[in-house]
Amino acid sequence: MTTVGDTLFVDTNVLLTATDESRPFHREATRLLTGDVVQSLGLAVSGQVLREYLVVATRPVNQNGLGLGIQGATSNVNEFLRSLDMYSETEEVPGRLRQLALAHDIHGKRLHDANIVATMEAHGIRALVTQNADDFAPFVGIAILSITDAVVTL
Repeated sequence: MTTVGDTLFVDTNVLLTATDESRPFHREATRLLTGDVVQSLGLAVSGQVLREYLVVATRPVNQNGLGLGIQGATSNVNEFLRSLDMYSETEEVPGRLRQLALAHDIHGKRLHDANIVATMEAHGIRALVTQNADDFAPFVGIAILSITDAVVTL
């Protein structure tokens, strides 16, 4: 259960949903990143999440991207950072990543998800907002909330 004062780690797909008006839950994602929600919870991201956002946001639409120019995408990141706290990948994160990868037999692109969990663990963050809950199912000890769950919880 998430309570006032908790920190929620925000996955890349939440930022993409807030940017792309055609995506389901766009309004909820926008609401999550602004207003009352931000005042009652801490919202966190890492450099990895912002980098992933920039990659997808600037990729052409016909390649599963948003087709934004780099100026528009970086402007969006600047706006996101008004409501999101940056958490760095401390020296502890690579060790936690290796432990998670070995414990759950994770490899390839799934290591990106494991790295998010490693960053969360290193900072004591226990809740993640994502539209890709299945990607994080192997990891015990973290609460997975959809965008709508996060908004409704408040």
